[in-house]
Amino acid sequence: MSKSKNEIVAELNRIEVDSVYSAKGHFNTASSWRRWNYSFGIPAAIASAVAGVSALSSFDNHDLVAAVLAVAVAVLTSLMTFLNPSDQAATHHAAGNRYNSLKNRSRIAANVEATTLSVAELASRMSELALERDELNEQSPQIPRRAFERAQSGIAAGEASYDSDESGANDG
Repeated sequence: MSKSKNEIVAELNRIEVDSVYSAKGHFNTASSWRRWNYSFGIPAAIASAVAGVSALSSFDNHDLVAAVLAVAVAVLTSLMTFLNPSDQAATHHAAGNRYNSLKNRSRIAANVEATTLSVAELASRMSELALERDELNEQSPQIPRRAFERAQSGIAAGEASYDSDESGANDG
């Protein structure tokens, strides 16, 4: 490969690496939002059921239990409405999938297409993928610092890989 082809392949590899980290960060964030969804939703459902049973009971101390549980249900339901963890999880999961797709296409361009395309064609392919990465970065929700740090740790532990010499890497 010529020097300029090598430079293009190096940039394609950078797009691939960026995409691995971004995808893993979004998957980590989606996982956190799913936990919040269950953390709010399950107690809200249980508290609502217990409050309903307590309200129907004829004992006086059940009135206090029903009132406390009703407030808990209101707080949990408000948090679920305001934070919308289910939609947040779905949005981050979709962003992770889009980054994985970009990673795969970058890897193919660097490892397969680079051997058959001209320098100009490969440069054009790289520009398309770089533009897509920039658009994904603009359109995707921001991931928390903690999710990025977990992505770094997970990648270092082998949960996802950007090394094109490894096979069967887990990207989720």
